[in-house]
Amino acid sequence: MEAEADRESVAVREETQAGMGQSGEEVAAAGAIPPKGVAGAPERNAKVGLQSELVRSALLIGAGVFATTLAQPAVIKLPLQNLLKTDLHVAPEGMAFFFAVSAVAWYFKPLAGILSDSVPLFGTRRRHYLLFSATTAAVLWLLVGVVPRSYASLLWAVVTMNAMLVMGSTVVGGLLVEAGQRYGATGRLTSARYFVMNVCLLLGGPLGGFLAARSFGLSTAVCAAIAFSVVPVAVLLLHESPTAERRSEVWTNAWAHIRTLVRSGPLWSAAGLLFLVYISPGFGTPLYYYQTDTLKFSQQFIGNLGFISGALGLLGAVVYGLLCGRLSLRPLLAFGIVCSVISTLFYLFYRSTTAALFIEGGAGLFATLAEVPLMDLAARATPRGSESLGFAVMMSVRNGALALSDIVGSLLIDQYHVSFFSLVWLNAGTTAAVLLVIPFLPRVLMNRRDGEPAAH
Repeated sequence: MEAEADRESVAVREETQAGMGQSGEEVAAAGAIPPKGVAGAPERNAKVGLQSELVRSALLIGAGVFATTLAQPAVIKLPLQNLLKTDLHVAPEGMAFFFAVSAVAWYFKPLAGILSDSVPLFGTRRRHYLLFSATTAAVLWLLVGVVPRSYASLLWAVVTMNAMLVMGSTVVGGLLVEAGQRYGATGRLTSARYFVMNVCLLLGGPLGGFLAARSFGLSTAVCAAIAFSVVPVAVLLLHESPTAERRSEVWTNAWAHIRTLVRSGPLWSAAGLLFLVYISPGFGTPLYYYQTDTLKFSQQFIGNLGFISGALGLLGAVVYGLLCGRLSLRPLLAFGIVCSVISTLFYLFYRSTTAALFIEGGAGLFATLAEVPLMDLAARATPRGSESLGFAVMMSVRNGALALSDIVGSLLIDQYHVSFFSLVWLNAGTTAAVLLVIPFLPRVLMNRRDGEPAAH
């Protein structure tokens, strides 16, 4: 057992050096491996070295999350929403369908995961996929700005652009899971990920409101620049040793990854919980029509509400980062579901500008406290060696359930004339029912605090 542990320790150290492009001498110089003949505290130096690698990974992951989140049409969505509603006169059901179909690539993230985990691009599993996808997404965003102004043309252009964002997001997810499991920091890195995501929401709201009142071409140019922003960071921080594999080995590895996931009980337990949480009938698109048609909010004010929601979401991410090292995941998940229900019920009082300011702020805080433990669960449940694929499976479950949820909510209002406030009650009730499932989740995932070693 000790020999096996020693081999694993050496393998992790070598993987860390190869993934970040460092030689043994460079790591020794950084303090991770003390030079021979030097007295001191090797354990402390090793800890400092690992923390340095964790920070470096966090910076790279943060840049990737920023580029693949803020550039999404679902984040800076006001320019597209305004174009569809004002210029093309699209109804709520049609708008929900547009955003659901345009995001179809997000439901098939596992395909990108298989490629990243199993099929090297120019000899690397992560680096060149990230550089290629970010650059191509930027070019395709510019294309969205020049296609004919029709529902079908815009839809196909956004579908294609989203596919490249999916590839970049999948690679970043794989990097997060690798670093999180290597350093026992899935909770902290997930918290950092959601901190960056809420920065994106904070910026996306007012930026979207500003751009919605201006030329649509300006919106696409800004989004292209955001998508490209991760490229220089990846060039500096993401270095991998070339991986030379024959074609037969590539597809053998891909099939092995698929078999691993199919047999992973913890992964499917986590995916099932995510589906139950996100499938509740949603009111994202109905809320936009309620804001513009009933409450007569301007595009800029709606964008400013997003800023407030994102700002409070930052606080939620920080709070979870502090709690995850003190409490196991089970109570944090239950607390998150309760927070989600509370934030939903706030919308029953959404009847004025003042109420909207407080409710959107509260929703940003509570929604983050609800979602971060779910993503922590997803990272913990991902099998080692299949990081991109496993995490992508759960993100696809999340994204597909969210899109279906918004379509169902819009249909209930359009076709069955359910009121906005009845939809709020329905969402809160179905979300609360998920609390009954939490006691049945695997202990290996739920009974450990962040920073504690996983049970084997």
